[in-house]
Amino acid sequence: MCRFLESIKLKDGVFFRLEYHQQRVNHCFRQFFPDNEIPDLTAFMHQQELPATGLFKCRVLYDEQGFRQPEFIPYQMRRIKTLKMVETTLEAMQYKSADRTAYEQLVAQRGDSDDVLLVRNGLLTDTSYANIALFDGKQWVTPRLPVLYGSNRAFLLDKGIIVEQDIKAEELHLYQKIRVFNAMIEFGEMEIII
Repeated sequence: MCRFLESIKLKDGVFFRLEYHQQRVNHCFRQFFPDNEIPDLTAFMHQQELPATGLFKCRVLYDEQGFRQPEFIPYQMRRIKTLKMVETTLEAMQYKSADRTAYEQLVAQRGDSDDVLLVRNGLLTDTSYANIALFDGKQWVTPRLPVLYGSNRAFLLDKGIIVEQDIKAEELHLYQKIRVFNAMIEFGEMEIII
């Protein structure tokens, strides 16, 4: 059974941020399979028969044996307008687990909201499927300890577009807006006014 997952953006035959997905695969192999050779995600993806046009979520499962045949799923962004704060005990992960059971249980608590805004030990982390950044009037701040260290989040941090900081749930009112982003959703495509 495959334990890990990468969801990679493919638009008109071009992959987005493959090197950041590779970093996460590297971390996963060092942590869980230290005696195994780390597979090359870029080489693997370029061996695949790719859709030439359109926007796709490329879903790649993997374990100690390496990558499995990827799925190319046509992608349509789901709009999020409302978030409900929900407490979680999920620990920060440097890898993406294929098992979404814990997230599904959290989403079940959203009530009439579109998604959940996760809170761990009084600090904001992320939503059920994306990282977040909040605008304080000067800069975009992302939680220092998210549940998932996303590939787009790593890219935005490297570019200096967002900065890490602890964000207390009780101080949410000090921020003007939230941006929700992940491998498929670019920074600025989804914004919620607080």
